[in-house]
Amino acid sequence: MRDIRGYIFVRFRFIRLNMYRVLCSAWVKISLFLRGVECGRGIKCYGLPVVIRMVKSRVKIGNDCTFRSDFSSNLVGINRKCIVTTLRKNAEVMIGDNSGFSGTVIAAAGSIRIGSHVLCGANTTITDYDWHGIDPDKRNKAADPKPVVIEDNVWLGLNSVVLKGVTIGKNSVIGANSVVTKDIPENVIAAGNPCRVIKEL
Repeated sequence: MRDIRGYIFVRFRFIRLNMYRVLCSAWVKISLFLRGVECGRGIKCYGLPVVIRMVKSRVKIGNDCTFRSDFSSNLVGINRKCIVTTLRKNAEVMIGDNSGFSGTVIAAAGSIRIGSHVLCGANTTITDYDWHGIDPDKRNKAADPKPVVIEDNVWLGLNSVVLKGVTIGKNSVIGANSVVTKDIPENVIAAGNPCRVIKEL
């Protein structure tokens, strides 16, 4: 073993992160229960995500999902905590099993449905809502949401943004820094601003 210092450092980091994950996950399970969030078994949290459930709305997280809200847990560079929130009554956020989020914001005024085995790269954003009206005289009035659906096995690259009314088909990959404004079919690689299909998988 020629690099003993490197080995010791990596092992120490691994042990520290695992202890941190266990403590954070235990606290988050209690917090989610108290907030009325449905949470499956095996949730893993590095750092403490922000989860806000509006009255008479629904947040459901599937089994074995991972939330990375600590910058040291994903070395590509997380610059914020994971945030999962419903913004109005009757809104819903539904997340399938075995999905992973790194500094991801999920904000629903209507409906956001995320499938199983979905990977959300660092600092991704998913919203079904414009937050402000488009017309100048309606800027301070609430806009209307449109549902977002992200199907199974989708991978959202670093810093990508998924906007209202979008469906991303299963197995597709969205490139880093993309802005998704229209539907993306299954089994493709898509990228850009606006995001468009580059090639089939």
